[in-house]
Amino acid sequence: MLFPTTDFAIFFSLVFLGHWLLNPRPTPWKLFMIGASYVFYAWWDWRFVLLLAGVSFLAQAGALAVHGRRDPRQRRVVTMIAVALVIAPLLYFKYYGFFSVNLSNAAVSLGLHLSLPLSQAILPVGVSFFTFMAIAYVVDVSRGTISPAGWIDAFLYLSFFPHLVAGPIVRPAELIPQLDIRRDPRHVDMSGGAWLILGGLFKKVVVSSFLAAAIVDPVFGDPARHSAIETLVAVWGYAVVIYADFSGYTDIAIGVAKLLGFQFPQNFDRPYSARSLQDFWRRWHMTLSRWLRDYLYIPLGGSRNGELRTYANIMTTMVLGGLWHGAAWTFVFWGAYHGAGQTIAAWRRRRAKASGVEAAEASTRIWLQRLATFNLVCVGWVFFRADSMATALSMLARVVTGWSTPTTLVHPMVLFAIAGMLTLQLLPRTPARTLQDRISSLKPVAMGLGFGVVLAVIASMGPQGVAPFIYFRF
Repeated sequence: MLFPTTDFAIFFSLVFLGHWLLNPRPTPWKLFMIGASYVFYAWWDWRFVLLLAGVSFLAQAGALAVHGRRDPRQRRVVTMIAVALVIAPLLYFKYYGFFSVNLSNAAVSLGLHLSLPLSQAILPVGVSFFTFMAIAYVVDVSRGTISPAGWIDAFLYLSFFPHLVAGPIVRPAELIPQLDIRRDPRHVDMSGGAWLILGGLFKKVVVSSFLAAAIVDPVFGDPARHSAIETLVAVWGYAVVIYADFSGYTDIAIGVAKLLGFQFPQNFDRPYSARSLQDFWRRWHMTLSRWLRDYLYIPLGGSRNGELRTYANIMTTMVLGGLWHGAAWTFVFWGAYHGAGQTIAAWRRRRAKASGVEAAEASTRIWLQRLATFNLVCVGWVFFRADSMATALSMLARVVTGWSTPTTLVHPMVLFAIAGMLTLQLLPRTPARTLQDRISSLKPVAMGLGFGVVLAVIASMGPQGVAPFIYFRF
């Protein structure tokens, strides 16, 4: 994708067309938005429009089939079949090649020969996101928390273009009821939407792109050539890169939805101010964290079946969450790493509760917890970003062994960008809210001119040929 150049223009063309058709009869508006969303998806690769339509059809058919079952056992069986059908395309496109290669290699090591066909399928953009939303729809209908939507609403829920390619993962109850709300374009939160969009663009186009090109990509591309200081700064830099990139996209998506009169759930809450890995996952990619909790961890048994089973459920959930991000051993290890951290935290919490002793909330302790958590998260990001386990281990080794190598990539602008983004997560929210309120009180012409100037500044500060968003490939 060329986003945020060509696709950015398409994105906003759809917004303004949708605004124009915002409040006529509901059905024509919904059909228009489905068609516009499919055009948006087809701009990446028209061949996969049928995949999106197929997953939407299976999800709706499965929800209707589940809803018609009154016997609990039949309902569970039909739900399992429906979920299996919905997730089958994701398993093929994303994981068939990974498992076939690893199974063949394992067979060779045992002296066996397996002639498995190797898949060279292209991974459809956004398939992980709309598949998880489809599963949530089927399961929520099965649980009785929602009733099946109509066919048009179900297709629009899964294809609505702001969330389509990289989330956030919106629950059925969070979006489907909004589809029938009549909106007055005069009362749409224009300033709030523009604030999120411009902030998201700044994080992606300026901060993320700059740090990726200046230090992260060169160091991760060849760790052996770089010093310990460069490696350490690159690791910290990648933590900022992936945050700025992904939260930037979701800010844009939430802002665009606002311009159309829709409210999406928040996806980030200053994750690098977390005081533990558990706290981190309450703040990072929050819609995925809640999805894993409600549709994987709790169905596995949650914390209901004893201490050891609880720890096993945590590990299983986080390993599968890691695998969701990509079909590679680095992602499996990343998930297991966070699973181990969550398990240790759960064990310590149980022990503290049993002893009745609570740690004091001293300021120094809080800051040490934040510092330790941030660096633990950064160690995990090394495996997330590296192209292999060998590269990840080489990165970590260079932090210890690379002190004699000259340092050339670390300069004030790199340090300023990293420190600035991390500092913003520790500041109070009040000044930003005050500024946004003042902007919203401006006259439309003044507001439009101000936003235009900011957009021009962002465009001038960004590099040529901005890379696609990182989460597009998940």
